[in-house]
Amino acid sequence: MSILESWDQWKSFLGNRLQHAQNEGMNDETISNLAYEIGGYLSENVDPKNEQERVLADLWSVASREEQHAIASMMTKLVQNNGSGQQ
Repeated sequence: MSILESWDQWKSFLGNRLQHAQNEGMNDETISNLAYEIGGYLSENVDPKNEQERVLADLWSVASREEQHAIASMMTKLVQNNGSGQQ
């Protein structure tokens, strides 16, 4: 099963990657920019595998660049707060 098929597994995966990036000294602005780039890549190249991803894809498709940055930032906060179960 792909990590994209389960919303909880996807959040956990992202949370672990975020924690790793922070441990390596990546600052919040760099992380936010990477999240934006990843969101754009997923939107253009990956078919959503669950309802939550479909909602994100639909929102991303109608959002302005600024709003897409906000979505990426909110996803970063979401996984930082509860994606990996680690704080």
